[in-house]
Amino acid sequence: MTAIQPLNRTTFGHQENIGNVLSEGEALELLDNWVKNERLRLHMKQVAAAMKAWALEREKLSEKEAYKWWLAGLLHDADWEKYPTEHCRMIIEELEKRNIDPEVLHCIASHGPRYFGVEPETNMDKMIYAFDELSGFIHAASLIRPGGYEGMDAKSILKKLKTPSFASQVSREDIHDAIGRISTPLEDIIDFIVAKQKSVH
Repeated sequence: MTAIQPLNRTTFGHQENIGNVLSEGEALELLDNWVKNERLRLHMKQVAAAMKAWALEREKLSEKEAYKWWLAGLLHDADWEKYPTEHCRMIIEELEKRNIDPEVLHCIASHGPRYFGVEPETNMDKMIYAFDELSGFIHAASLIRPGGYEGMDAKSILKKLKTPSFASQVSREDIHDAIGRISTPLEDIIDFIVAKQKSVH
């Protein structure tokens, strides 16, 4: 991800668009049009599921507010395949053209502060940062287990995190930085992700 260009801005969209979102159908259509890689699509759906579940269960938000979390999770990597060096500039610009809520845009922009230069500010921002790398790492671990997600626990994932050769493309530095910004222990986040994304296909 070192070739990604920083966004060079920290504000996105317009305040008058607060509350504006894509419908679920529009969001999934955009996903299908922009992302052909099935593994990447699955990753984005898994992050979306974790985001929505966290918003509802831990943040106690309404379905309407939780939908924003789902939308940001679903589209956070939408331009990664087509525009790898301009990730996540292209998806943000597309959503700005569609007058989407600036909170959703800022959330997408802040899911990799080391790369995009945008710091996570809201709880939504911090959680997408925490979920993103861990979600992919946990899914990679499931692929080498005979039972997949069945019986997976935080202890086994923590052990793999300490093994540099396993899923080496996943940044341990980003995972620990993200967890350091929230008040929930890493073990709890792992257990939450396992529980919420194992049924996402």
